[in-house]
Amino acid sequence: MSFSDELRGYWKPLTESVLAILIGALVGAIVLWLSGYDAITAYKALLEGSFGSVGNFAETLSKSTPIMLTAITFAIGSRTGLFNIGAEGSVYFGAITAIGVTQIFQNPLAGLLGGLLVGALWMLPAAALKVYRGVHEVISTIMLNWIAFYLAGWMALSVLANPDNPNSTLSIPPGARLPLLVQNSTLSLGFIVAVLTAIVVYIIMWHTRLGYELRASGQNPRAAEYGGINPKTAMIWSFLIGGMTAGLAGAVQVMGIPPNYSISQGLANVYGYGFDGIGVSLVGRDHPLGIIFAGILFGALNAGATQMQQTGVPLEMVKVIEGIIIVAVAVPGLLDLFARLFRRGSQ
Repeated sequence: MSFSDELRGYWKPLTESVLAILIGALVGAIVLWLSGYDAITAYKALLEGSFGSVGNFAETLSKSTPIMLTAITFAIGSRTGLFNIGAEGSVYFGAITAIGVTQIFQNPLAGLLGGLLVGALWMLPAAALKVYRGVHEVISTIMLNWIAFYLAGWMALSVLANPDNPNSTLSIPPGARLPLLVQNSTLSLGFIVAVLTAIVVYIIMWHTRLGYELRASGQNPRAAEYGGINPKTAMIWSFLIGGMTAGLAGAVQVMGIPPNYSISQGLANVYGYGFDGIGVSLVGRDHPLGIIFAGILFGALNAGATQMQQTGVPLEMVKVIEGIIIVAVAVPGLLDLFARLFRRGSQ
């Protein structure tokens, strides 16, 4: 397939996503109007809060960083015929590992590699249960997410507790922190790491033998096996690569977000990114390059929510509008996912 043919293949999902954004925004405007709020003023504030200044745009990109990486976790699983929702646990341990490793090796690369490797290791139990015992990945990853939450929470309160601040872990040492791309913001080099990771995963999935085997196993495992591909090996690689990107998400979140550079009490600043990544992946149509733009869209909604509240729209209504737009944009990707799962189940 030539590059021009590949681009033409992206035209349909791109137009569907743009149309879905417009429909979601229109439905959201109707809801605002019926609730007695000025939709034009509210949307204007949302856009200004997301893109109105260099600082606001920096916050949009910052908020998009971790969810891009966890979205890749779900997308790789989806392309391999899996419904992997275990990114959340790998995020926790990626963050915990980055803090622990950088206390010893005060180097940002050590923190990133540590988070990446431990994030992958945390996926191994789910991979083994799926491949060798036939346990559905939804069940195993949900259970492992809760185990990770409490285990990482215990480590944050004991092994890595900050003696000077009971509300956080030890901080990432200054020499191991990711540099900020825009001063007086939370946008760090982590955003570049996330974009480069998406590009690398795209190359792996669409331009290497391993990626072909993963996608072939997801589309038709019996035909893939007939062609010499081992679907079980493909599943294991899918879990491992997905764990790497989710672990990386946890690492960049604690290594690149000032001022504390640590994990907050109750894992508050690393909680939920694994689940948010599912929506980002669906909006990006389970494609690493689409996930970059979908992540920025989600980041914009999060970054602009505060300024939208300043127009008099309560937080609850802001979340309703966000949800409407996200659901509308995710529907095409969700239909594609169900279609792939249905085809796989019928084979």
